[in-house]
Amino acid sequence: MPMVDMPLKQLEIYDGTNPIPQDFDDFWNERILEVLNVSLNYEMNPYEIYQFETCEYYEISFIGIRGGKRYAKYIKPKSSKNVPLILQFHGYPGASRSWFEQTSFVGIGCAVIAMDCPGQGGKSEDLSKRIGTTVSGHIVAGLDGDPKQMYYVELAQDICLLCRIVEQLEGIDHTRIFANGASQGGGLALICTALNPMIKRCAALYPFLSDYERVWEMDLDQIAYEGLRYYFKWFDPLHERKEEIFTKLGYIDAQHFAHRIQVPVLLGTGLMDQICPPSTQFAVFNHLNGPKKHVIFPDYKHEEIGIFDDLLIDFFLEGSD
Repeated sequence: MPMVDMPLKQLEIYDGTNPIPQDFDDFWNERILEVLNVSLNYEMNPYEIYQFETCEYYEISFIGIRGGKRYAKYIKPKSSKNVPLILQFHGYPGASRSWFEQTSFVGIGCAVIAMDCPGQGGKSEDLSKRIGTTVSGHIVAGLDGDPKQMYYVELAQDICLLCRIVEQLEGIDHTRIFANGASQGGGLALICTALNPMIKRCAALYPFLSDYERVWEMDLDQIAYEGLRYYFKWFDPLHERKEEIFTKLGYIDAQHFAHRIQVPVLLGTGLMDQICPPSTQFAVFNHLNGPKKHVIFPDYKHEEIGIFDDLLIDFFLEGSD
């Protein structure tokens, strides 16, 4: 069987490498409380270019947890019934997929909201002030300051703010709100599900943001994870702070969120993936406590996997009328 990592039997019992901070759950419970105490500041406007008999197109903008405008596409089928909603997250360091591609969810009767991550390829602004380097990689952004100011901590809080906005939307079946994404989007979908009980199912294809120390040990801290290599080279060349650094990264490690997820999860992994190594993905899956299914693609790398996309239809519509 093709592989670039451990043998499959070892992957199936792999428990992760990156340390978890002792106060992980307390830390994130405090971050959620911060979100709940923020006044929502958002607007939703029709996207005038596209308006059809079958669906409606909107742009949502809101102010993030530390300031700056966040942007999301919102597409909703026209229906007399409340419809399911999928929160869609994009890969690194891109932006939400096109209106055309997102409209595919309307074809299965679902609304979709796709948020642009701040400071990446889309319209969301990143105005936060962080201590430390801004040259290479968002995973190390804010690593020199308070963990609360790390880029992905703030992004997770912004996603929680978006979930609060979703609670106010009309025409949505609030018992069927789901999270979906690939790579960075897969990691964010998992984190979103862990922090927001309103999410009832989660699908993640080769999730990024997991098991940083394992990536570093495999010498794959490049491309998506290149910030690790850059940071050690310039800010800890003798690796004297190695334990401190990886423990701090543990606050934004998807595998450490997995135990908080109780709803069904569909996860897909290509065994030839050298961007997000399979072991880092198994670390997430093996910590999940709820109903879960892991689909293994022996020949696939970190690439488009159309078969996984097809699985989303039944996964998200299971139990629907």
